[in-house]
Amino acid sequence: MLKVRKLNERRGWAWTIVVAIIKPLLVTTTKHEWIDGEKIPASGGCVVAMNHISHIDPLTLGWLLYEHGRLVRYLAKDALFEAPLIKYVVRDARQIPVSRLTSDAAKAFEAACEAVRDGACVGVYPEGTITKDPSGWPMRGKTGAARIALETGCPVIPIGQWGAQEILPAYSLRYHAIPRRTAHYKVGDPVDLSDLIGQPITNEVLQEATERIMAAITDLVADLRHEPPPAERFDPRAAGVRQIGNPRKNRPDKTRPDKSRPDKDGPDKDRSGSVGPDEDKKRRRA
Repeated sequence: MLKVRKLNERRGWAWTIVVAIIKPLLVTTTKHEWIDGEKIPASGGCVVAMNHISHIDPLTLGWLLYEHGRLVRYLAKDALFEAPLIKYVVRDARQIPVSRLTSDAAKAFEAACEAVRDGACVGVYPEGTITKDPSGWPMRGKTGAARIALETGCPVIPIGQWGAQEILPAYSLRYHAIPRRTAHYKVGDPVDLSDLIGQPITNEVLQEATERIMAAITDLVADLRHEPPPAERFDPRAAGVRQIGNPRKNRPDKTRPDKSRPDKDGPDKDRSGSVGPDEDKKRRRA
């Protein structure tokens, strides 16, 4: 019996189907350790903020919250809301569409704030993507979770996790089910933002709130890993690592010509192998 707390929210057909499919898969192919799950609010609007280490994270976090009586609402890629069949599931599950376009970001933010005000549990990965830290530690966070919390005054519940990357490694399709690996989760106390709530939401205030959230998450991850975190949080921009997608694809594509190098065939020869006009004149004079 995994249920820790009774679900008091309307589940709907989409959640019923997802639970019926995903829960048996996770139960039979993974092991879990949930520490201090009772710190997840039983009701009321809140933001749960967790580090991101695997593409399986939305499933395992959703499972953790579900067994503690909450249905999570994610900020999901807007493309899912147009995909065949999937669009009906994410809409009925009341997920929140978000676009990477700056012009549409405000819509997702307002939708997330409205969800929190309506008493929903909104799940946010403050890093915005799977961590690019070479050792898997939480990297520099983005301000989304802090902005929602400061706008609504809701609690931010930090969650640290470790082990999911062994079940489904980052940017990999190889799901490791045998032997079963353990995903560890530790829930922390609400992040103290009381002195920032009510202040004008400036960039400085957002950065301070985000740093507190990331520090709380990092401390929880350190407890699970039984080792101290790096002294400085990894910043992909400063490290020259691509911020979205697989960082291993940062290397130059060897299959494409390097335009920074002179053409070995000379400037007068085009890509098709024909000679250019200057070379043609030389041949005529000869």
